Amino acid sequence: MSVVADPAVVAGLDAWRALQPLQQPVWPDATALAQVTDKLATLPPLVFAGESDALRAQLAAAGRGEAFVLVGGDCAETFAEATADNIRNKIKTILQMAVVLTYGASMPVVKIGRMAGQYAKPRSSDTETRDGVTLPAFRGDIVNGFDFTPEARTPDPQRLLEAYHTSASTLNLIRAFTTGGFASLLRVHEWNKGFTTNPAYARYEVLAAEIDRAIRFMAACGADFEQLRTVDFYSSHEGLLLDYERALTRVDSRTGLPYDCSAHFVWIGERTRQLDGAHVDFFSRLQNPIGVKLGPTTKPDDALALLDKLNPSGEPGRITFVTRMGAGKVRDLLPSLVEKVTADGRPVTWVCDPMHGNGFTSANGYKTRRFSDVMDEVAGFFEVHRSLGTSPGGLLIELTGDDVTEVLGGSEEIDDARLAERYETLVDPRLNHQQSLEMAFQVAELLRAS
Repeated sequence: MSVVADPAVVAGLDAWRALQPLQQPVWPDATALAQVTDKLATLPPLVFAGESDALRAQLAAAGRGEAFVLVGGDCAETFAEATADNIRNKIKTILQMAVVLTYGASMPVVKIGRMAGQYAKPRSSDTETRDGVTLPAFRGDIVNGFDFTPEARTPDPQRLLEAYHTSASTLNLIRAFTTGGFASLLRVHEWNKGFTTNPAYARYEVLAAEIDRAIRFMAACGADFEQLRTVDFYSSHEGLLLDYERALTRVDSRTGLPYDCSAHFVWIGERTRQLDGAHVDFFSRLQNPIGVKLGPTTKPDDALALLDKLNPSGEPGRITFVTRMGAGKVRDLLPSLVEKVTADGRPVTWVCDPMHGNGFTSANGYKTRRFSDVMDEVAGFFEVHRSLGTSPGGLLIELTGDDVTEVLGGSEEIDDARLAERYETLVDPRLNHQQSLEMAFQVAELLRAS
């Protein structure tokens, strides 16, 4: 029997509209926007409430130190790149990383794609000026086009529908790949053996050999590898565009409670986490597990106030704090945050985003990051949690399954000159396939050492 939602609960889902939400596009035609969101509200959910509940339980385990979270995918997905090959390569990369991390951590890895919805991006300015011409800033494919023309840059609500349909096809492929044998442990392990045959990655051969022996031991003991052919794989994105997230919110027939069915896990960004802001208000009313990005300006009392708003009852797995401090600040700024939140007693899952605090512009004009800085922030994240006796719950990484050249360094030794070879991102630089796997082996070493 279906449970009917409390009318007050449903009405509360629109309270954000009175709060002047930040980082929203200026839609030129309110009627056209309403027509699109009305249509979205009638379409099937992209994910299901029960799946989000299952993820919340796994995130709670990570908060207790019983699992490790890996979130990976594009900084900003594009409609054009939602091809079978690109989706497969991203899933392949995340699965390869997860096998290495599972062995290093000796615990389950919760696999979440930054996929099937990461189409909107916050911007530091509403406009962009080139050669005296000012146009709206590019806010991601869900809003407008990247080309610097008035036609492309005008926000178009029809793109919301395209985002929905592209997300649906992406999720369809993800489900096929993760349940149809592509995700088999034996297959993924063979891919990683290929990675370590490259002389550049010789330092990881010992760990890879240990994993190989463990798998052969499992096979000798009669392990049911048929049961290891499928994996749970969840979707996530920043819940930035509130018109879209609200339109895809559904009332669960089991409980009468609202879930954002655009993704299993959605997060509030560093620029939209104001306590009295629209994003915090909207997501406080949903049942999904929610993430909040915490940058270097976050005070410990800010984190507690966010808990008061988003998880006053202290439900395990409900809140994930994603810290993005920068390699040079994480060891100084993170301890006070973790100490105060831990003393509060309400459970939190701590995840490290080592990407966003380490960006800079290269000498030849490319927005980039250094692999060494990314890894140093991860190491600092682990050091802080181990010193305080808390659990480093996971990582949120911007990556691609392709051989792009967007992040400097790594064993491939990408330098400034090589950035121009395959710099393909429209917004932020991503780890390529090889750098992602190298990170997994280094993080596995950190997990084992701790």
